[in-house]
Amino acid sequence: MKKENCTVVSEFVFQGFSSFHEHQLTLFVVFLSLYLLTLAGNVIIVTIISIDRHLHTPMYFFLSMLSASETVYTLVIVPRMLSSLRGLSQPISLAGCATQMFFFITLAINNCFLLTAMGYDRYVAICNPLRYTVIMNKRVCAQLVWGACGIGLLVAVIQISSVFRLPFCDREVAHYFCDIRPVMKLSCADTTLHDILNFIISSLVIVVPMGLVFISYILIISTILKIASAEGRKKAFATCASHLTVVIVHYGCASIAYLKPKSENTRDQDQLISVTYTVFTPLLNPVVYTLRNKEVKDALRRAIGKKPPA
Repeated sequence: MKKENCTVVSEFVFQGFSSFHEHQLTLFVVFLSLYLLTLAGNVIIVTIISIDRHLHTPMYFFLSMLSASETVYTLVIVPRMLSSLRGLSQPISLAGCATQMFFFITLAINNCFLLTAMGYDRYVAICNPLRYTVIMNKRVCAQLVWGACGIGLLVAVIQISSVFRLPFCDREVAHYFCDIRPVMKLSCADTTLHDILNFIISSLVIVVPMGLVFISYILIISTILKIASAEGRKKAFATCASHLTVVIVHYGCASIAYLKPKSENTRDQDQLISVTYTVFTPLLNPVVYTLRNKEVKDALRRAIGKKPPA
């Protein structure tokens, strides 16, 4: 529906966590702690992978790219969220909002397709081990990374062009960052077509990579079950466990946030879902890959001198 008495605005103000006013200090401490842990964890992963020759494999190359992407992703969202919790939030211009949304969309989609590339890497490693080094060569790995980034950039340009072509007549964003749906709700114009476009794009960039990962794991599991020894099956499953854990949480949160009906959740519920994929999910990556992954733990021990190099 078109809104009446439209006054075009040139900047937005985030409502943030205003409905949790009495808990804002607690939220600030919790989110700041998680943010610092996320930055530290992802920086450690990127550093360890770059300096330890044992981790110079396609799987860890993709992991380092994912960690780098997650680091920038949190830098785009969390600092402004933390400042709003301390009452230091400033209005954001339309250009600033578009910039934040551009990087958020690019990096979120990049992360989705990097997880898909990691799933393909595990598929080749387990289902076609003799040709692994030939198939997953440096050129293919680079192409997969650039492909993930390219899809993110393309979708971001399309979405930004669609959203910021609209006139806006309300300046209070019912969120803590410039996400697509909360910003479109401020428009004076009918956003039905934009909502449909947003849903189609969201479905494609979530369902397609999720489906590819799902197919990869069906093939992986069927191959693992054919392994004769129990020890061999256990080792094969162990190489996939970390990635599968991250995939389930990542795609699960994305699906709940962007594939549900527009009016299904309240604002507070939407914010809690958003916190999951902007604060908790980026932390999951370093936690899972350092606590569950023996090779990364061994590399950390070598880096701090507690384990002799092999």
